[in-house]
Amino acid sequence: MKEINLALIGTGVIAHSHMQRYSEIEGANVIAACDLNEAKLNKFCDKWNIPNRYVDYRELLKRDDVVAVDVALHNNLHGPMSVAVMAAGKHCYCEKPMAGSYVDAVAMKEAAAHYGVKLHIQLARIYGGQAICAKRIIGAGRLGKIYHARSYGYRRRGRPFVDGYAEKEFVSSHWAGHGALYDMGVYHISQLLYLLGTPKVERVSGSVYKELAMDTKRRMESGYDVEELGVGFIKFEGGLTMDMIESWAIHGAEFPSSSIYGSEGGIQLGSDFGRDSLKFFSEIEGYPAETNLDIKAEQYRRLQLDPSLRVYEGSQDHWVGVLRGECEQIDTPHIALQTMLVSEGIFLSGQLGREVTADEIPSLCKSTAISRQDAPFGELTYPPYPFYK
Repeated sequence: MKEINLALIGTGVIAHSHMQRYSEIEGANVIAACDLNEAKLNKFCDKWNIPNRYVDYRELLKRDDVVAVDVALHNNLHGPMSVAVMAAGKHCYCEKPMAGSYVDAVAMKEAAAHYGVKLHIQLARIYGGQAICAKRIIGAGRLGKIYHARSYGYRRRGRPFVDGYAEKEFVSSHWAGHGALYDMGVYHISQLLYLLGTPKVERVSGSVYKELAMDTKRRMESGYDVEELGVGFIKFEGGLTMDMIESWAIHGAEFPSSSIYGSEGGIQLGSDFGRDSLKFFSEIEGYPAETNLDIKAEQYRRLQLDPSLRVYEGSQDHWVGVLRGECEQIDTPHIALQTMLVSEGIFLSGQLGREVTADEIPSLCKSTAISRQDAPFGELTYPPYPFYK
């Protein structure tokens, strides 16, 4: 098993999730980590047995023994930090969403091409048994002509920090860019785009809302100014459409889970806590039929017969497999960028009070990358290439 040496920048909530997964992958060695908060950094590194610790990301990037760097920071730092990582000649794995705005995500993709390194975005729901099963059903033509999809994400009360968990930066537009759409909507939208073959977006309409009450003290402390609910309608090339709704908080019952509809059949994907489930809808001799597929058992069988398939079990499993040369990389930068285009279109549509075209979104979008002066890791080095000016 080829050993891969990795480093991690950021030691917050999501970094622990990343480390848990890396710890389960044989030969994936996280040998260095960076965080401005030295006490937090040491506590994190002690827990995960990481020997090399830095408060200056530039010193970490000088290490010749690090192949790839995992960026686990808040959204508006994804762009500049990922570009800095790639400018140092390191492959880059970045937490979702791709960036805090569409133009910052474009900069990241251009940087990867310019510096000749790999970029990978964490899109958890395009991996595992459910996604594999759905992809096979669609690939076999069992849905017929696919004409519509629905992207659903539901929390009754699940706003970060103000509802009792995670850090206050999650609900600050300065750090996060946006709220529910960027935090959780990215998973559901990207999964559907992946399963649909990443169709070309033509037009987007939608709105976002922040209407529900919250703890006054936590509102003041966090400066809460992002959406708790996003809704939208997307038109793709060829007539395909998709509607979406993503909730952090709403006075309403749970939504149905995401679905794809075709002329010969349809599929319904299990929710966040039922990722092993998938229903297939069709007709048998004219009778409407509903089939529950036993994904968990079949996925277990397939992995026993062919352990190499583990590289499609999770985002970091796939990333390490790519770095080892065990598989071709799923084009997560493209999928994530199209997801950003959809989300950005919804925000712009709400602001302008009209539908927006895919062609006009880039020109209307503004960078939300943390400035040099405000960057918590000191002055970020912006390379002299038109990623950031």
